[in-house]
Amino acid sequence: MTGFGAAEGVVAGGRLRVELRTVNHRFFNFAPKLPGDLAAFETDIRERLRRDFERGHIALHVRWVERAALEGALGIDLARARAVVTRLRELRDALDLGGDVSLEMVARQPDVLTTVVTDAAEIAFAEIDAVVTAAADECKSMRRREGTALATELLHRLDLLEGAAQVIASRAPERLPRERNRLRAAVAELLAGAAVDEQRLAQELAFLADKLDITEELVRFGAHLAACRGAVRADKPVGKQLGFLAQELGREINTMGSKANDAEISHQVIAMKGELEKFREQLENLE
Repeated sequence: MTGFGAAEGVVAGGRLRVELRTVNHRFFNFAPKLPGDLAAFETDIRERLRRDFERGHIALHVRWVERAALEGALGIDLARARAVVTRLRELRDALDLGGDVSLEMVARQPDVLTTVVTDAAEIAFAEIDAVVTAAADECKSMRRREGTALATELLHRLDLLEGAAQVIASRAPERLPRERNRLRAAVAELLAGAAVDEQRLAQELAFLADKLDITEELVRFGAHLAACRGAVRADKPVGKQLGFLAQELGREINTMGSKANDAEISHQVIAMKGELEKFREQLENLE
């Protein structure tokens, strides 16, 4: 499921912003982007988010909006400064230029003057956790709104599947008398007026009735539909459960199709396969 949440809060005297984006994924895939001074908390944040998101691609972006004012936060890399002076003088001599290397020129070079950030170990994870939690709550709220709309769509697909199953259930009993008459006529034609062995014919009809019977498939199909509805209405992650149930529904539909022996039932089976595929597609958006 897709979602977005953002929050800001005070951390270690500064102000931290956390942005959280989630999209569909079969597993829990965590993609963090943290400032260097907070990199040590990546595992803690991952475990924190796993409590809220069972699966999905979780993109986390954390940045400082404001940093705490720190005494002695400005550092000097003397080794780099000396190297800069040496290289600038070499450049001057190589190009036969005038002038000398000034303090201002050296200070402008990258990494000569550095900002000393607070060691991550001095930052309490509880402060970070509060901001991450706020962002996660907003993200979950957005996902819930999407989930409500998705649940309505899934229940609609289940209703269509049930309607088709009811048509098949009402149509199925008509096949046996039709097949009995067809079989009797075929046997009479083959025997060319000779007497029909009614006992043998009854045995063949019983075998045919058992072969065409889809009562068990319809019962199991109805049970799977009920389980799907219960899962959709449950207040917990059910994506994997519904994926398994969708496989079972597909298995029963295929069996009914193989036993159809009726044009209308075959049409209903084809329609059910289409609806089930739409159901499965929506499951990709579900946690």
